[in-house]
Amino acid sequence: MPDNPATQLDAHEKHQGAQSKRATASGWFGSALEYYDFFIYASAAGLVFPLIFFPKGNPTVAIIASLATFGVGYVARPLGAFFMGHWGDRHGRKNVLVLCMILMGLSTFLVGCIPTYDTIGMWAPALLFALRLLQGFAVSGEQAGANAMILEHAPFGRRGFMCSFTLQGTAAGQLLAVASFLPLSVLLTTEQFQSWGWRVPFWASVIVVLAGLYIRRSVDETPAFQAEEQHDEVPKAPILQVFKSHKSGVAKVIAMAMVNAVAVTVATFGLAFATNHSYGVGMPASTYLWITVACNLAAMACIPLFGALSDRIGRRPVFITGALGAGVLMFPYLHFISAGNTVMMFVTAVLMWGCIYQGYNSVFPAFWQEQFPTRNRVTAVAIGSQIGFGVTGFIPTLEGIVAPAGSTNVAPIVGFLVLGFTVVAAIGAFFAKETSRIPMHELGEPNATPLPREEYARIRASV
Repeated sequence: MPDNPATQLDAHEKHQGAQSKRATASGWFGSALEYYDFFIYASAAGLVFPLIFFPKGNPTVAIIASLATFGVGYVARPLGAFFMGHWGDRHGRKNVLVLCMILMGLSTFLVGCIPTYDTIGMWAPALLFALRLLQGFAVSGEQAGANAMILEHAPFGRRGFMCSFTLQGTAAGQLLAVASFLPLSVLLTTEQFQSWGWRVPFWASVIVVLAGLYIRRSVDETPAFQAEEQHDEVPKAPILQVFKSHKSGVAKVIAMAMVNAVAVTVATFGLAFATNHSYGVGMPASTYLWITVACNLAAMACIPLFGALSDRIGRRPVFITGALGAGVLMFPYLHFISAGNTVMMFVTAVLMWGCIYQGYNSVFPAFWQEQFPTRNRVTAVAIGSQIGFGVTGFIPTLEGIVAPAGSTNVAPIVGFLVLGFTVVAAIGAFFAKETSRIPMHELGEPNATPLPREEYARIRASV
């Protein structure tokens, strides 16, 4: 006997609920890999690469050159965004996410295989440069595609909460990176760590890739994209549509992405500032890595809370508070590094990076996606975010130039630089459309209006 309509509806709702959870897990693993790569590369760029991949003689030049290779990955991101965004809007969210994960994993693994400068000379930094370009190209569509996948599977009233788990994945990825770096830096001698120990975390990325690919194979294409296919509305040229109809939205995403200045400063310049003896601090690398552990544990707890809060009070207030609060707290954080006050450095780092900054991190996955319609959502977000991230990728290099080794005013110089970028991000968010109470089918429509608060509360209560 065939199922009655009520039973079929119940089965459909259960399937959709399961797919929403799988899509969220898929985004979590993809972001974990992206930021595992981000942090092991950032850590190696500050700790090891200046010593083994560049000519010896001038430590300042080596540090700047190493940080520049970190920034090179951000140069490739806007270029990759055009390709990956186009692929995601033309061929589906699932296809682009599998492609991104394979390329990310391959490039990260191969970085761990590069011989040193003493072995192959200038080929060492050249190969590092090339693989960093491939990494940047690959990750350009990861978060845009993953967040679109989660958003389009998520129930109304829970989009902020569900999408925030991609950024919880970033915190988990950094914890995985520290879990691989910390014991190696403690148990191995300096010579062993510089010779082969630093390579192990790059090779271990294969485990994350395999887990992520396994989950992504079980996720259905999103209902919104399937509806576009059924009605033959999949765009032939999403890039052209984005620049024709959504220039303002892309510009706001670019501005909002500038708050990434906080993350790259803490993860890269802050590490070099705290541990490199040429800055006069000379903190043990293991101490700074423990700060990262504490911050990311706090972030994993805060991110879903802020995501849920954005579903209740709106995306903009949570985003703006997180951006400006983190920018202001950068000053005491850098001051305590320069003063060698480890306890207060821990406290300000956890407050700034582990808690307040997550107001931005938890909100942007849903907020940026909601600014655009289904037909070119991945392309618009990929281009806007990766151009913004591309600008911030060279901030550590700029900080190394304006606050070089031996400078006595590192904290205020770098602090004001970072604060300026967070102010730009807050302005972008202020002028962006508040989207938390707009139904899915109206997202991206210029005249869409939020549901009345009472109606929205009723729908949320039924989810």
